Amino acid sequence: MTRAGLHVGLAGVGRIGRLHAETLASLDGVSAVTVADADPARAAEVAATHSFATAAGVEALVDSGVDALVIATPTESHAELLGVAARGRVPAFCEKPVALELEGVDAVMDEVERAGILVQVGFQRRFDDGYRAAHDAVRTGALGKLLVLRAATHDPAPPPEAYIATSGGIFRDLQIHDIDAIRFVTGEDVVEVYADGAVRETGWFARYDDVDAAVAVLRMSGGSLAILSGTRRDPLGYDVRLEVFGTADSIAVGADERSPLRSVEPGVAPRAGGYRDFVDRFGPAYRGELAAFLEAVRRDGDSPCSLEDARAALAVAVAADRSRAERRPVSIEEVTRADPVSR
Repeated sequence: MTRAGLHVGLAGVGRIGRLHAETLASLDGVSAVTVADADPARAAEVAATHSFATAAGVEALVDSGVDALVIATPTESHAELLGVAARGRVPAFCEKPVALELEGVDAVMDEVERAGILVQVGFQRRFDDGYRAAHDAVRTGALGKLLVLRAATHDPAPPPEAYIATSGGIFRDLQIHDIDAIRFVTGEDVVEVYADGAVRETGWFARYDDVDAAVAVLRMSGGSLAILSGTRRDPLGYDVRLEVFGTADSIAVGADERSPLRSVEPGVAPRAGGYRDFVDRFGPAYRGELAAFLEAVRRDGDSPCSLEDARAALAVAVAADRSRAERRPVSIEEVTRADPVSR
């Protein structure tokens, strides 16, 4: 069944919610948007900017008869609002993470399955041209046998302390994007993690048992290895890269004229300047993920990034946290066995 002219509900109009509002205002096939936010004045401001309607809350948003719901609220409310969508039989797009623990994701998965709704989770790198090209190169066999992958996500500056206090830590908040991207590009699962981290610059991270610099080695189900690095400070800008090395070819995502990495080799010209932030780097990908979600809603299609994908990435992040704390390799089976799926 094809549905044109969708009425979309937007829950949350903070930083990422405002970006989604701009996207929804410009996408073909969106006939109306209604927004809700914990701050009614903020909701009214965004609604006035784009000629949207407002609702008193997410329940009212769903009850108003929206065809789809976009959830861009703080992490701690994601699972609850997916439950609201499920009970209202409304397909939903939800920013990552769905929850910070596997039990929370499992509960949502049960409710969503009973309701039979489409849910897409916001791992936007799946919709970036570079990551999709890397995905296609692996699928066609152009790289040969995969040997090693290197993934990096380095923030230009630490987020506010209030954000870190509820973020779940660097692996669940920052590097979970690398984890999902590696699964997407390789088509393989992670089977084991060995991780470490340190507080190198911003001392208050330690208050939350978090770190501002982290590394991990992932063993993939196909036998290759992936190396992750993450930092909360990069003086040259927002740095996100993926390198894939195979027996037939080697490729890189994010290695362009704006890559925030300065070469000291003689005669190498300086780069133009790094990306300011994740919106600057992934603006088209954020648009692409919402367009894909609404197309799936219109055509009753499959989710481009399912709750199962989100759970798999979270399990790796949980294993990384355990590995860092206990200073040993941790298998994904160990983590999922300790947090069984009750389905």
